[in-house]
Amino acid sequence: NLSRDDFHSAIRLIEAYVFRRAVCAIPTNSLNKSFATFHKSLQKNRYLESIKAHLLGLKSYRRFPNDEEFKRELAVRDLYNFRSRSYWLRRLENFERKERVPVDEYTIEHIMPQNENLSARWKDELGPEWKRVHETWLHTLGNLTLTGYNSEYSDRAFIEKRDMQGGFKQSPLRLNEGLGAVEAWNEDSIKNRAAKLAQEAVRVWAAPVLPDEILDTYRNVAVKPEAYNLEDHPQLANGTPMRALFEQLRKEVLALDTSVTEEVLKLYIAFKAETNFVDVVPQKTRLRLSLNMPFHELSDPK
Repeated sequence: NLSRDDFHSAIRLIEAYVFRRAVCAIPTNSLNKSFATFHKSLQKNRYLESIKAHLLGLKSYRRFPNDEEFKRELAVRDLYNFRSRSYWLRRLENFERKERVPVDEYTIEHIMPQNENLSARWKDELGPEWKRVHETWLHTLGNLTLTGYNSEYSDRAFIEKRDMQGGFKQSPLRLNEGLGAVEAWNEDSIKNRAAKLAQEAVRVWAAPVLPDEILDTYRNVAVKPEAYNLEDHPQLANGTPMRALFEQLRKEVLALDTSVTEEVLKLYIAFKAETNFVDVVPQKTRLRLSLNMPFHELSDPK
């Protein structure tokens, strides 16, 4: 029952969530559970709004990377060997464009050539630290573009690539906008272009936005009071060895991540992230731990 616009917006938000996380190298092992439980946070009468609110409320390793983190990582990440390189080039080139460019018909061009044996002209242009610049920025956003003239460009100097027939000055591709006005290709040029493209990427893979007053209605969900506390566990009475051991354990477990919470229940104490990951059952002479994981994944030589 969603409108076409709301459906489109929802899909783009999920797309941006997955892509931003990939660029920021956030592990994907939480995604299956994140999506499997996503529906619990949705409100049918405010569907798109509740999607935005849920994505904005995700913390720690489940987070939706903000604009600054995304721009920072996008500018320095190896995007040439990125699994979805044709995808990100296509989205950047065709964003808000009705006359779409068939990106797959073009080849990826390294403005600063891949060839390790750079010509003397390239070394002069990159400066005395040319080797570091080449190693650091070769496969990054600022140095990559699209062209139909890859073989003609070869390892030519930047000015030749810019001014030749079919060069950057004449390119109709959006990714090559501005290259015709650049006088030299060096570390600063690469950084400047990366910053410009990263700023555009924030629009392409846009983060959800909601006013604070609306977000507050999702945040301020009443928390039910705890029915139990540590005093309900006689094995954890103050001054006992088990209490001291528990406090040590508790400190370390809560320090694992800001998303970890503790809940005291009648028979055990639960530590949670998305769900319980360890339950502590106090006993007279020990703390028994139940780990929420498949047994074959446990590796504990001791």
